[in-house]
Amino acid sequence: MGLFNFIKNAGSGLLKNKATKYAEKERDDVAMRERQEGLLEGIIEGAGINVANVDIEIENDVVKIWGEAKSEADRERAILILGNMDGVSAIDDRISVVGGAPDIPEAAAAAEMYEVKPGDSLSKIAQNFYGDPMKYKMIFAANQPMLKDPNLIYPGQMLRLPKA
Repeated sequence: MGLFNFIKNAGSGLLKNKATKYAEKERDDVAMRERQEGLLEGIIEGAGINVANVDIEIENDVVKIWGEAKSEADRERAILILGNMDGVSAIDDRISVVGGAPDIPEAAAAAEMYEVKPGDSLSKIAQNFYGDPMKYKMIFAANQPMLKDPNLIYPGQMLRLPKA
């Protein structure tokens, strides 16, 4: 037992090389995350929904979003657009609703969220929730611009089901 002295800068550069490699990887990871955050912000801004001052942070597979929505429906659409992205497991919603019609309470405008199951279609969901399969058009409209075709939904996707 005892203390053994060595010359600090002599010998194998293995630890130094590993530290440099990990520092470069960390910088690359930060740059990639910042690009992903910018991309998601652009998707929200380009989606045509009324959410201003969008700011997004990604931590692991959780997306935090801040902003100011004109309505509860716009807030929900932003959450669904982000939540239905590959690799996202959760949305930390920090969007404020700062608009909307003053005579309509926001709570009444809130929609129910529904996870698509295998074998579902918009008309089948409409039949189960509204008692009318033709109300699939209402579900389709409520999920714009996320849905491009009423026939293209997939298991695990989250949808807004507006109040009838």
